[in-house]
Amino acid sequence: MLTGRRVLWIVAEDWFFRLHYLALATALVEAGAEVHLAARCGRRGPEAEAAVTAAGITVHRLQRLDRTGLNPLADLTAVGELTALCRVLRPDLVQSVAMKPVLYGTLAAERAGVPARFAWLPGLGHVFTGRSLKARLLRPAVALLLRRVLGRPAVTPMVLNADDRAAVARLAGRPLDSVAVLPGTGVDLDRFVVEPEPEGPPVAAFVGRMLGEKGLDELAAAARLLRRRGGAVAIRLVGAPDRESPTAIPEERLRAWSAEGALEWTGPTADVPGVWRAAHIAVLPSHREGLGMSVLEAAACGRPAVATDVPGCREAVEHGVTGLLVPAHDPVALADALAALAADPARRRAMGAAARARVEDRFGLPAVRRELVALYAKRLG
Repeated sequence: MLTGRRVLWIVAEDWFFRLHYLALATALVEAGAEVHLAARCGRRGPEAEAAVTAAGITVHRLQRLDRTGLNPLADLTAVGELTALCRVLRPDLVQSVAMKPVLYGTLAAERAGVPARFAWLPGLGHVFTGRSLKARLLRPAVALLLRRVLGRPAVTPMVLNADDRAAVARLAGRPLDSVAVLPGTGVDLDRFVVEPEPEGPPVAAFVGRMLGEKGLDELAAAARLLRRRGGAVAIRLVGAPDRESPTAIPEERLRAWSAEGALEWTGPTADVPGVWRAAHIAVLPSHREGLGMSVLEAAACGRPAVATDVPGCREAVEHGVTGLLVPAHDPVALADALAALAADPARRRAMGAAARARVEDRFGLPAVRRELVALYAKRLG
């Protein structure tokens, strides 16, 4: 479907692309496209770049794009670097992912005359969801930039949930149906498979970056409350701190939480299916998500979830069927929901079975790969 077409992905980090988008990009290679990736490389070792290259994708190392920096001069040089790359490669389509690449990569592609530009916002990010003074000050300027780059007919905005679709359409000044909604980045149903619950006391696991916006302060408070109640549910955090994020939780605080005994932080892992084999419940107390992929992967393993009733989470969890939704910023409600599932194995298992069936029906990797290829093919004619 894409034979002879050249596609350039612009993503801030090679490890982020490998973790979330490599399986989708390889579908484009299989459909006949020549696929390139522009990203910063090596921040978490050489493995990500090697994996991308092994998949038949050409990597272009970026030097200027800083996903969290606020230096206007540096941002201008990043736009220049991306514009020069687009002019050399002359891609048929540029796919940018996340806020900074969407803003600067889409603008660079426009300057270089790229005919098709896809701008994927997997979430609206800290600028639109944060409560800090920095977020509030940046919000009007970023909104204006988004309207500038997303308002062109040659741009196809992409999001992961209906709430973000409405928000992005409003920000871009575009019709609602001009914003594409994809059901996540696809769950690998062969890798994430149903396993029996482990023996022993119930374990609720969080998998993701160690960020305040993921609701981890509230989860720590809920863990303390459960411990005071004498509840038999253990809370496990799996993931790495993201020091470049404005809401990063310092490693010292994570270690302190573990030391006080309310919960356990185990650090990052490459074996996420193993996390769910060793857990009974998934937990995602985020303030907002694009789509709660961690709980969808847990669902594929037959695990129910407790998540917040916010955009992105409410798409991933069907309340009362595949898990429980609770208000955001509410440690008491979070503790109550975790305790309820911990105390009811039959309900947990029924919800886990329903969760697996729902993922198979709506969020599996093969379906998302087909949808992305079809979206590109339709846009490119």
